Amino acid sequence: MMTPLPANRLLILACSATKRDGPAYMPAIERYDGPLWRTLRSVDPRGEKAKVAFLSARLGFRAAATPIEIYDARMTPAIAAEMKAGDLGTRWPKQKTTRLVMASGEHPGMHIATLTGYGRVPFSDIALVGGHLYLDVMRRLVDLFRERGHIVGDARITEINGSIGIMRRDLRRWLHNEFAEGR
Repeated sequence: MMTPLPANRLLILACSATKRDGPAYMPAIERYDGPLWRTLRSVDPRGEKAKVAFLSARLGFRAAATPIEIYDARMTPAIAAEMKAGDLGTRWPKQKTTRLVMASGEHPGMHIATLTGYGRVPFSDIALVGGHLYLDVMRRLVDLFRERGHIVGDARITEINGSIGIMRRDLRRWLHNEFAEGR
């Protein structure tokens, strides 16, 4: 199989509890400062190896270039189940009111559409990186993205989970495109 071009590679990374101070809003890729995010910035400082998105209990699925503020939220089984029950148009964060008002928040469909040039350049190589609850939601998103043509049917999907040292190593290897077929 031919090595996919970086434009055809998508990294979905779990958010980070550790965040950098700075302006009220800054791109997520600069705001998140946990070990995996530091590894990403070190290995791919110019963003040439993959397009990057994140999954957050507070913000849902978004492109890593999205400006975010500092927040504190943890993924729980209930939040993961609520995210999985949604679709590409489900806005996140969820509204706190039941009144009929215009929906706020952003939805996964808008971010994946932008990342794929509105489906013109679907992803063929995807890495899902995070804890078990995050991976569970990411798998559901991948299914939805595939149904809408944002991911090719035979895409290579790599899941990275384990101790932080193993995850950093495997993230580095995936970014360098060193994983063998079928892994």
